[in-house]
Amino acid sequence: MLVRIVKMSFEPSKIDEFLNNFEENKSAIRDFKGCELLELYNDQNQPEIYFTYSYWQSASHLESYRKSELFNKVWAKTKPLFNKKPEAWSVTKIFSR
Repeated sequence: MLVRIVKMSFEPSKIDEFLNNFEENKSAIRDFKGCELLELYNDQNQPEIYFTYSYWQSASHLESYRKSELFNKVWAKTKPLFNKKPEAWSVTKIFSR
């Protein structure tokens, strides 16, 4: 399993637009082949910072999503809302309780 963590920072005036886009697309992302989990987090001290955590069966499943029409649609609406360059990590879960 691959865990994908993406840190995103938004213009404060654009946060509602991001949240609406996420709400509209979260089910389709969760239903994408190979996606086992999708979660959205908001930093408690910096309200403009959000994180997505997604679990993928493999790197190839994540790559298929990243090359998909769905990703392109979501990213096209999300990218202009950033106030900083997003950061992303692909990690392996070592321990979970």
